[in-house]
Amino acid sequence: MPKVSSVIVPYAAYLRVYEPLAAFPEPERGHWARYARRPGLPSYQDELRLALADVVPTPPVPVPVRESEDAFVLEADGVVLVCPWRTRLRGWQALGELAEEFPPPVLDALLPPFVRRQAAEDYERWMAEHPDARPWIRTATWQVPINWFVLVSDEEREYDGGSRSSSGSAGSAGEAPVLRYRTPMVEARRRVARGLRALRTAMDEGPLVDGLVDVGRWLEEFHPRSLVELDYGGLVHALPAGALEDDHSAADVAEGIAALRRGDGVTAGEAYGRLVERWRSVRDLRSAN
Repeated sequence: MPKVSSVIVPYAAYLRVYEPLAAFPEPERGHWARYARRPGLPSYQDELRLALADVVPTPPVPVPVRESEDAFVLEADGVVLVCPWRTRLRGWQALGELAEEFPPPVLDALLPPFVRRQAAEDYERWMAEHPDARPWIRTATWQVPINWFVLVSDEEREYDGGSRSSSGSAGSAGEAPVLRYRTPMVEARRRVARGLRALRTAMDEGPLVDGLVDVGRWLEEFHPRSLVELDYGGLVHALPAGALEDDHSAADVAEGIAALRRGDGVTAGEAYGRLVERWRSVRDLRSAN
């Protein structure tokens, strides 16, 4: 992996799937087996820095010319698990979502129309040759989608406060905090099914149900012995130390769904209220100068 300079990471959270080596066909399986034995494997910040480096040139490079051969690697119960970056595929998909995020004048200033048009044509040609392609990583900026919390349990929460500046915020000096959840694929799928039953019984179809259906279909694409990771990523820099340490959003979501299953709308509303209050300050930062 090329050396990159240090930059401030974006405020993004990640949902990742780590698959066992057995899930990959040869010769890809051999590549990842060799890759996993390499020293100094990259972190999510390394991936972000490389991506940001591509948008600095004029005109910017919104999608890498070649697909990344890097991945995140971890070991669980003696099994090596791999989460390929697939930055080119994810870049194309993110580019297609930009129109929903920015008005046309802003979008044109960020990425000229001819750059977007060329990327869209490249993506269409590539997908015709790779119709079954899907990313191992999903990204959300300035939030963690509520449907992601359905996949995990508060007991799976991992928090490390890192080292912070005297003001209490995470800075470039020292190690950043980490807040993440990891759960077996079988548990994530079971929670999706239970959550959908409770939501559909209590409410009409809507964004929350649609989002959970979408993430459930995505999980079905992977090996049943995979591991699912919800990582706050750069969002740890947007939350004060106390708020991050006290963040138990997965517990609030689980309580809300359990309450809906019992027909207890009051308790479900209280749990949802805690979520809204907790994440309001983060969303407000998005439009702050």
